[in-house]
Amino acid sequence: MLDVEPDIDTVVAEASESVAAFGDRARSWLAAHRTDAPRDYGAILPPDLADEARVWQRTLFDAGFAGIHWPATVGGQGLTPEHDAAWITECAIAQVPPFLNMVGCVLTGSAILAFGTPEQQATHLRPIITGEVVWCQLFSEPDAGSDLASLATRAERDGDEYVVNGQKVWCSNGRVADRGILMARTDPSARPHKGISFFLIDMASPGVELRPLRQMNGDAEFDEVFLTEVRLPADALLGPEDEGWMVGMSALTNERGYIGASGISLQRRLDSMLAMGGGLSALDRQELAALWSRGTALWAMGRRQGPVASVLGSVAKLGTTELMFDTAVLRADLAGPEAMLEGDVADALESAPGARIAGGTSQIQRNIIGERILGLPKDRPPS
Repeated sequence: MLDVEPDIDTVVAEASESVAAFGDRARSWLAAHRTDAPRDYGAILPPDLADEARVWQRTLFDAGFAGIHWPATVGGQGLTPEHDAAWITECAIAQVPPFLNMVGCVLTGSAILAFGTPEQQATHLRPIITGEVVWCQLFSEPDAGSDLASLATRAERDGDEYVVNGQKVWCSNGRVADRGILMARTDPSARPHKGISFFLIDMASPGVELRPLRQMNGDAEFDEVFLTEVRLPADALLGPEDEGWMVGMSALTNERGYIGASGISLQRRLDSMLAMGGGLSALDRQELAALWSRGTALWAMGRRQGPVASVLGSVAKLGTTELMFDTAVLRADLAGPEAMLEGDVADALESAPGARIAGGTSQIQRNIIGERILGLPKDRPPS
């Protein structure tokens, strides 16, 4: 495959393309190429699909469907978030991945676009959307999961370098990642949300050790990462020193805007829920109807949010993950003893609790909703 930049004249010509026309073009292209795509694996790239997904990302780039709302100067298409939302919607309908992985194409990309120096943008952005470089996320720690402000990993300045020591957990795509986004404490004397910095780390650096985490459903989607005397160049810092909380929260807001963003997969869940209704008792039908009503309300709310992520994404995230959990429990109850055997019902039940943790726990989403949307006082830790 030729390593060429998208034709700038074409990019500029298509910059005025309407969202509807772009959606039609994307739909036609996907109809012709969906068989080239890996299965629709969602936000987390399975390690066994990494090579196939890299090829798919390069195919999207060559076809002009990567970095859709990124500037043309960094290899993007120079369109709008509305065009990007149209692409994600069409991919959801076609049941293909819209990009290689969310950590790189959404979190890392948005952070570098917003806070990166020109040199950082020139170095890192294009390889994300060509599929040359896979990124992972190094935020959570054993004692700082949802409470990221209490993270303990340290990055100490030593001349032209930072020396990093600590441990991260629930690292998505760690085993297949070339680089990672890392939050570490650079000023231990600062108050919790200050004194944290945001770094771009080479995962092949000496002192980086990864260990897969086995989940109760038998998979190992995540890794724990040990950082021992890892040396990072000074230009690995993204944004101002000690202001990494701002950078990280900006990236996570984009993540929450993409979790279930299209509503298409939710609509499929609702349709499958209705198919469960045959032969149920009146009590089971009532419970199913309540779940379906919740899902329908979430679907309608998602259509109102639009393509730009906001704190309202916490409402959608909380509602969707709790709905998935309750639906998995109902399916297991209806299956009876068969739910204890290997199969789709058991796998869904074992995987459902993880949705309450991934992308920010349900407890944290409730805090965000209460404090930022409803204006309630901040949650106080137990004394």
